[in-house]
Amino acid sequence: MSDSANTPEAPNQHPAPAPHTPGVSVRGTRAKGEPRFPDGPKADPAGSHFERRIRSFQPRRSRVTAGQADALQRLWPKWGLDIDGSRTLDLPELFGNDNPVVLEIGFGMGEATAQMAAADPATNILAVDVHTPGQGNLLNLADRNGLSNVRVGNGDAIILLREMLAPDSLSGLRVYFPDPWPKKRHHKRRIIQPDFLTLAATRLGPGALVHCATDWEPYAEQMLDVLTAHPDFENTQADGGFAPRPDFRPLTRFEGQGLDKGHVVNDLLFRRVQHVDQPPAGA
Repeated sequence: MSDSANTPEAPNQHPAPAPHTPGVSVRGTRAKGEPRFPDGPKADPAGSHFERRIRSFQPRRSRVTAGQADALQRLWPKWGLDIDGSRTLDLPELFGNDNPVVLEIGFGMGEATAQMAAADPATNILAVDVHTPGQGNLLNLADRNGLSNVRVGNGDAIILLREMLAPDSLSGLRVYFPDPWPKKRHHKRRIIQPDFLTLAATRLGPGALVHCATDWEPYAEQMLDVLTAHPDFENTQADGGFAPRPDFRPLTRFEGQGLDKGHVVNDLLFRRVQHVDQPPAGA
């Protein structure tokens, strides 16, 4: 929405969109050309301002229920942020406290994210996705369950990491069930790659936990190889292999359906190693 829409003196300005009524479809009430969610997530917040060799996700706009639309309209100004690369986030200001912050890239419909936030209220979760229904659903779950430790980011997590997060500002990174891009010619689109890990390492403090999970076994093997080879991370498992699913990661409905079909889910738990130029804590 342009700045002129907020200036009373601006000529030929469009009338302000009518406030959204809970339970009423947004599609049926908005005028032609009006943004789908005037106060909600933008379709492409960063535009073409940043070169992206790795994209965390492709934009996904699909059907939004009335409840999700209501949550987006009511709660986005309070708990949502567009990843536009325009500033460095002040995380204590964003969450209203100095609690550790975990970045979750890709949260689907947000059920597992909400469960983890409820189970650990002393940890803040910055959850990033581009799936509009999921964004609305997670906001709705946070509101209904009083989860003040969740913020929802809209856009490319690569831009968030590179342009909007300060060094050592994160205490953890979660990437659960990312797109496996199974065709060989598409493997370069997978998010867990050396360049991504090098970028993420700059934003993760020493000891920060990197937790990945996938039900695509070839991708799990590639994740393990890439993380093991990266000098900024070390496996928490003594045998150097996959980790049992930790209690803090809920079993999602999607995951349960896959397990019923015989899919194998692999978890990987790695830690950010001490910076080379930084002495160990307490030294």
